[in-house]
Amino acid sequence: MTAAAPRHPSPALRTTAAVLTLLSALLTALVAATWQPLTDTDRSVARRLHSAAVSEPGWTRANRVLTDWVWDPATMRLLILAVILWLLWRGARRLPLWLAGAVAVGWVLQYGMKAAVGRDRPKWSDPVDSASHAAFPSGHAMTVALVCGLLLWVLGRADGVPPGLRYAAWTAAAVSVAGVCFTRVWLGVHWLSDVVGGTLMGAAVAAITAVAYGARAPAAREDRVEVRG
Repeated sequence: MTAAAPRHPSPALRTTAAVLTLLSALLTALVAATWQPLTDTDRSVARRLHSAAVSEPGWTRANRVLTDWVWDPATMRLLILAVILWLLWRGARRLPLWLAGAVAVGWVLQYGMKAAVGRDRPKWSDPVDSASHAAFPSGHAMTVALVCGLLLWVLGRADGVPPGLRYAAWTAAAVSVAGVCFTRVWLGVHWLSDVVGGTLMGAAVAAITAVAYGARAPAAREDRVEVRG
């Protein structure tokens, strides 16, 4: 299985990147403006899930394991680091640098937005979990969406990948993004719009990375690499 020759970004990919960027910007503006319908929805969802979390301690413990170990940002960054090192070992040069750059941009954007928006996390008299830093955007959701998006992009560039593997990768990515969003709201440390915003931002950074890299296709021919020994 060999990495595909560089391709210019398709119109669909450009449109996807633009739509994700616009949606994340719109949601950020609504959160910053404390738009009442959004705030009411956040509070309603948070109250219902928190009540369920308090009454279902076993399920709550399972969600803490998932959020602290399986979908933790550190776990996701270790995963993309492993892929970067593997690509370097196989002879790729530009692609690993772009992956590392995308993760760095996502990290800076995440904390920059947290500082700029300064949104408080939900507060409960009987919390089931705790978290630090501002609420918007969710760092867990943003990191998972970014890493999954980058990994799907890398997989999509490869030739000869079995359809079953592509299906499994997309399924794992969808489950991971949906799962981390659910766990963060269930545990009462984020509002619904926090995890949606984090997902949009992470996916937008991944899509923009793919578009920018494809636009530099003539300079990226060095990344042709044998993926299978």
